[in-house]
Amino acid sequence: MNSTDEVVARALALVAASRALREKQERQRKETYERVQIASLRKPNIPKGIQLPLNLQ
Repeated sequence: MNSTDEVVARALALVAASRALREKQERQRKETYERVQIASLRKPNIPKGIQLPLNLQ
């Protein structure tokens, strides 16, 4: 290959690597957002004065 082809090949490899990194980060953000959504679901309201059973065995 001549130098022009090498430059183009390196540029395409860099673009592919950048795209893969961006897609990986997007998946991680989506997974984190889903975990945050699950964690922020409304907690059950337990009125005061009610004793919950505690199974020790």
